[in-house]
Amino acid sequence: MKKLQIITIFILVIPAICGAAEGNWISLFDGKSLKGWTQKGGKAKYSVQDNCVVGRTIPNTPNSFLCTEKTYGDFVLEYEFKVDPRLNSGVQIRSQENTKGRVYGYQVEIDPDTKRNRMWTAGIYDEGRRGWLNDLSKNEAARKAFKPNEWNKIKVRAVGDSIKTWLNDVPAADLVDSMTQSGFIGLQVHGIGNKADGPYEVRWKNIRIQDLGVHHWKPIFNGKNLEGWRALPGGTWTVKDETILGKSPKEEKRHGILLTEKQFKDFTVKANFRVNSGDSGFYFRCDPVKGGVSVHGFQVEVDYSQETGGLYETGGRGWVVKPSDAEIPKKKYKPGEWTDLSLSAHEGRVVVHINGQKTAELINDKGRSSGHIGLQLHGGDTMDVEFKNISILSPK
Repeated sequence: MKKLQIITIFILVIPAICGAAEGNWISLFDGKSLKGWTQKGGKAKYSVQDNCVVGRTIPNTPNSFLCTEKTYGDFVLEYEFKVDPRLNSGVQIRSQENTKGRVYGYQVEIDPDTKRNRMWTAGIYDEGRRGWLNDLSKNEAARKAFKPNEWNKIKVRAVGDSIKTWLNDVPAADLVDSMTQSGFIGLQVHGIGNKADGPYEVRWKNIRIQDLGVHHWKPIFNGKNLEGWRALPGGTWTVKDETILGKSPKEEKRHGILLTEKQFKDFTVKANFRVNSGDSGFYFRCDPVKGGVSVHGFQVEVDYSQETGGLYETGGRGWVVKPSDAEIPKKKYKPGEWTDLSLSAHEGRVVVHINGQKTAELINDKGRSSGHIGLQLHGGDTMDVEFKNISILSPK
């Protein structure tokens, strides 16, 4: 085996997502009219009274949303609300409308459900898409912070793939999710079916925002060639139809690795992959080493089994998180089909999503903090794997 040359490369530091500078406050509601807002979805009644936006239910209409005409990406949002205890409500952020007029996207919940002792107000729900992403079932302090039949205050900070909320100054949701980076803000009046004992009412006031710009996806694979990447011995890597093709015969015992020339510290990356055969991986915070494994570092498992989406550390702890762990919900992964991968690694917090479903998470991990990104061909296996649309989330 030829001696492996290790080239010193500068570390690319993506600015910390939670460290964006705050801006000037802008009022989204003038206290007198609904200028700058438009209604989508159902036919609930929105009006202005006493410097408040008032939303009232009507029977037999779907969820209704009063939405900003302007879209926002990164921001700090604050508002106060008062809600009828019989009514579910919420505030959409980074949301969109599909061709059928259905609003979908992140919702900061308003949940006064004392009957079920839930009270997940300020939790994050994915309206019209994936459902609950960050409820407050394990945050008793936030649940107790809600004040029924009184005015409550919510603060939302959304920067990159980090969305955090506070309810009456108590930390509530802490979500890492990169699916959507911008969209409108919307005030929801939840549908009540055929109930006729209303109307139920929700009020909002002092709605203001700090606009912090927006993150965007920057390719680290150009779709044409392997510029910016280097192949370590083992297997072959080629480019066809804007896709990286990795192949290796079973007789090849070395782990073939395609490695970025740059190193990364804190970052969020996404990619699409398809495993036609074999056991692959998406490496990060890794470094070249001598020997058949080629690198030491973290990898997101990418293979033909339901272990895909787990976290493994080569040259270290081995399995760190298996996606079969009891608290990881079942993901929609079908081997042999194109699959979405999202990986967030910021300081000691690492979060993996497969097809929008969280499959692994580390909090306050004391392990590796920087290194290369790499694609793996596992030695001793018939490998046929494809990767495309590899991009880093960057501030604009």
